[in-house]
Amino acid sequence: MPLPHASTACRRITAAPSRRFTALPPWRYALSHSPYPPSASEPSTEPQAPANVAIDAATLLASLPARIADIPARGAARDPEHLALIEDERCLTYTQLAAATNETAMRLRELGVRGGDRVMIVAENCVAQIVLLFAAAQLDAWALLCNARLAPAELDAIVDHAKPRVAAFATGTSPDAERHAQRRGARRASALATDIGAWSFTVDASASAEPLETAADRQCAALIYTTGTTGAPKGVMLSHRNLLFIAAMSSTLRRVGPDDVVYTVLPVSHVYGLASVCLGSLYAGASLRLAPRFAPQAVHHALAEECISIFQGVPAMHAKLLDYLHTQRLPWRAPRLRFAYSGGSPLDAALKARVENLYGVALHNGYGLTETSPTVAQTLLDAPRADCSVGPPIPGIAVRVMSSDGMDVANGAVGELWVRGPNVMLGYYRDAALTRAAITDDGWLKTGDLGRQDPDGAMHIVGRSKELIIRSGFNVYPAEVEQVLNAHPDVVQSAVIGRPAADGNEEVIAFVELAAGARVWPEQLIEWCGTRLAPYKRPAEVKLLHAMPAASTGKILKHKLRELA
Repeated sequence: MPLPHASTACRRITAAPSRRFTALPPWRYALSHSPYPPSASEPSTEPQAPANVAIDAATLLASLPARIADIPARGAARDPEHLALIEDERCLTYTQLAAATNETAMRLRELGVRGGDRVMIVAENCVAQIVLLFAAAQLDAWALLCNARLAPAELDAIVDHAKPRVAAFATGTSPDAERHAQRRGARRASALATDIGAWSFTVDASASAEPLETAADRQCAALIYTTGTTGAPKGVMLSHRNLLFIAAMSSTLRRVGPDDVVYTVLPVSHVYGLASVCLGSLYAGASLRLAPRFAPQAVHHALAEECISIFQGVPAMHAKLLDYLHTQRLPWRAPRLRFAYSGGSPLDAALKARVENLYGVALHNGYGLTETSPTVAQTLLDAPRADCSVGPPIPGIAVRVMSSDGMDVANGAVGELWVRGPNVMLGYYRDAALTRAAITDDGWLKTGDLGRQDPDGAMHIVGRSKELIIRSGFNVYPAEVEQVLNAHPDVVQSAVIGRPAADGNEEVIAFVELAAGARVWPEQLIEWCGTRLAPYKRPAEVKLLHAMPAASTGKILKHKLRELA
């Protein structure tokens, strides 16, 4: 197989427009045989925001395309043979991605998909998933993104609520998707001219389409079900403008360009992986290195050998990678890494310091939620924080800190965060009452998260309002206790919840996942906290777990811990 452009492999990853890969994919060959020394400082040819220059949100909004489905064609027009998607078995250039999107849209149309229909995509990060996403959007259908690792009952509940016209299963790359497909009697889709991997589908002819909205800020592009902290699933409707605004803003703030290879292990079925990682990187013309699941050994290899320049994850991923390297006594090597990011759950100071000491780059932090597409705030590339602040609100986003009676709190005080801007969701699908409770008449989203804001605008997330623990009349924020526990050298991660006590009080209960080979007892961890926390904040009990119950993103599911407690 000929290998074009190998001489520019690490600066501009390109490949021949081959349809199938039966041997070593050319992107792997190219990366391993590049004559250029890896360098994180090579200049990008993509126009980027200058350092410390404010981004005008109105101008950015005006420049956005109408649909997320415009992204592949945009990339193909700019650099046709640049690699867009890379997975273990295949890779697609931007030209191939655009062609595969068009052909898949035709297939979906033949299956009866029309504007306003829901197209369920059951997958783990792969080429087929992203092609199906763009194809559904091209037809003005809603992409209903589901992680294949959902239990059958969880997936069936979403099907019953959303009633998709078509359910597509990325069977070629996910055994779990294959099991769901077999269980639901899916049929194998015929191969496309461009190989995107095997997928199967079911069709519900009785499904009805929603009224078709034409405006980018009113038409739903993606329907994402989230359990939040309660475990009750809610379908969050995100518009094309919601997602494109965050994609463009995120990539601009990170100065992403075609020279970047983005390690994509955060599930694209969740909003963080979808908007910030997937759409943001493709919008900027970068290459996505798709990983279906987080595995420390795979991350270690990719960072060392595959020219990865951006690695975004939740704190648990960074913690597990550090633990793996320590227990396996492996050296750190990430010659092109220029940007590391943590989001999705609170970042503690001890982990941040360990990560930065090893990675050799700042660990940036941010805050968001599914209902805000997701980004609300993030630390600035040219102004990394020494603390664990999530940074200032991104341009175009307004934030208020509110008391329980709906009044603005004093500067620096803790309150519930309210958010308004072009990132706020359309609402919860088929739940008008819940939508009205979450979004005020003048467009403010009540996040349910507690935070405070520094005089310089930097925000600090304290926790969820529903997770606040009241102990002896004092407020205990779980994140405070978790930070102390996570600072222990034998702790990989922890989670703290409240448990009702007989006297009407609440007890602080901590769940802890230890590092491999650790020999520390719960009593020792309680003692560790005793010297670092006020008495009312100290855990009444510490429970050791082999592994935390977690979503596919790595985010700890505290409602599962409440069941254990």
